[in-house]
Amino acid sequence: AEGGLPFLCSGATSERHTSSRRRKPDRTRAMLRFGRFLQSDARPRFRVLGLQQVAIGGLDKAELKGLWEGLLGVPCMGRFRSERENVDEEILRLGHGPLAVELDLMQPIDAAKAPKVHSPPLNHIGLWVDPLREAVAALEAQGVRFAPGGVRAGAAGHDVAFIHPKGSDSQPRSGCGVLIELVQAPAEVVAAYERSRTAAGAPADDT
Repeated sequence: AEGGLPFLCSGATSERHTSSRRRKPDRTRAMLRFGRFLQSDARPRFRVLGLQQVAIGGLDKAELKGLWEGLLGVPCMGRFRSERENVDEEILRLGHGPLAVELDLMQPIDAAKAPKVHSPPLNHIGLWVDPLREAVAALEAQGVRFAPGGVRAGAAGHDVAFIHPKGSDSQPRSGCGVLIELVQAPAEVVAAYERSRTAAGAPADDT
């Protein structure tokens, strides 16, 4: 995928049930910008290179490990704990090499506090993106809502930004109910992606 994510959902109110006369002006302008973006050959270009992580939450991390590591045999590669993020997690790995997918099994340190990493159980997915800052700028310009915090360093040291699961009146496009983490792909991931494309006989990306 490149040049944007046109499948991102608009806000909670469906266009099938809202006439153009009643649609709020901010949403109308955002949707018009998105239409022009899709039709423009000069739009900013970026690429989604693959799945970076899947984060699953629960009140009992041991139960999650029993399934993924014990029954399914997915190896555990490390651990992460953050009082600020209210998370105690096990980091598992699916596959090998730069394009391996990280599987995070998350348990809240305090279930009564936010963020509630156990709810929903599928907490978020992560995507390798290159270049991240251009992707964020392009998507924001077309009405995609991002979670507060902007681009910042993630737990693994890569720059990240989160597409909000819900849209707003001014930024109506969203992750369709799913929190989506965009992760800046490091050089080794970009190189592995290019090698996999070459091996598959795919045409060169026009970026």
